[in-house]
This record gives sequence, structure tokens and C-alpha cells, in this order.
Amino acid sequence: MQRTDNGLWALPGGAQDFGEYIAETAVRETREEAGVEVEVTGVVGIYTNPNHVVEYSDGEVRQQFSICFRGRYVSGQPTPSDESSQVRWVSHDELDDLTIHPSMRLRIDNGFENRQQPYIG
Repeated sequence: MQRTDNGLWALPGGAQDFGEYIAETAVRETREEAGVEVEVTGVVGIYTNPNHVVEYSDGEVRQQFSICFRGRYVSGQPTPSDESSQVRWVSHDELDDLTIHPSMRLRIDNGFENRQQPYIG
């Protein structure tokens, strides 16, 4: 999906809601941002970088991390949302034509390689 906040192409993602299993977060965020229903089938990797620190306007500061899940398409059509200006299926060959942050590209490439990455520091 192409994000509305920065124009970059990325995987759907977001914060976990209270009372939600983390795999449910991945399913919900994909539905909300891309219009597609998925089933989580595994983990591609856990990604963290001590230099990835975010400071919010309310003064909160946190070090970010992400868990990238592997999923199986269940239903729905790729549909833009408030957070996505374009949503579509992309082959590995098309990735070089899209503007993708290197950290997101690493996650996508790991997923295409079908590797299980327990921890990327």
C-alpha cells in the first residue's frame, strides 16, 4: 500500500489494541488499511533498531520495533483507506519501481525469501 502520510509504499501495520492478540492486530490493520482479509500463518521476523526513536507531539518518546507476519489471503479486494492512497498486489519484480524505505524493503524481501528471521537487530 502507498501510505498517505509519507507517500512511501509499505506493508499494512499499526498498534495493538488492548485486549487483542498480536495476530489479531495484523489481521485488523490489514483489513482497515488495505481492505483485504488475511489469516496469519507465521512470522517473517522481529525487527528493532536502537536508533529508531520516535518523539510524539505530546512529549512521549519511544523506541520502535515491529513484528512482521506472514499471511494468507482470505477475501476482499485491495481498497484504499484514510491511511493508504493506493493498494495493490505487487510482484517481487515490481518492487524496484516503488519508493520503499530500506527497513520496509528488508521485511518484504525476507517475506519473499520465505525465511524465518527470529531477530534482526
